[in-house]
Amino acid sequence: MTEGDMELYDLRLVVDRIEGRSVCGMEVGDYCTVTHSSGLAIPDGRRFCLYALSAALPLIPAKQRRLPGSDWLERDSEVACPDPEERLIMRIERTGTSRHDSEELT
Repeated sequence: MTEGDMELYDLRLVVDRIEGRSVCGMEVGDYCTVTHSSGLAIPDGRRFCLYALSAALPLIPAKQRRLPGSDWLERDSEVACPDPEERLIMRIERTGTSRHDSEELT
C-alpha cells in the first residue's frame, strides 16, 4: 500500500438540532460518517434519513478538502434538511484524515 499523494478529511454528519417535529425519527446526536473518500457508515441499530443526507451530499466533497480560510465552505458547517416541518439542522465535522492515491480515485 502506498503512502498516497493526496489527503482527504474524514467527516461526521451530526444532527445538531431539530427546531420543528422529527417525522423521520432522527434525534439530536444521530450521525453518519464518511471515511476513506466515499465510505458511508451509520451506527448499528440507528438510521439516517435519506432526504436529510441528500441535502448534505453536495457539500461533502468540498468539506473533505483543505480550503482557504477565506472560503465560506471552510467556515460554514451547517446543513438543513429539506423538510420544512422538521427544520432539522445538521453539522458537518472533520474527524480525521486519510491518504489516497489520486490515480485510484475517479
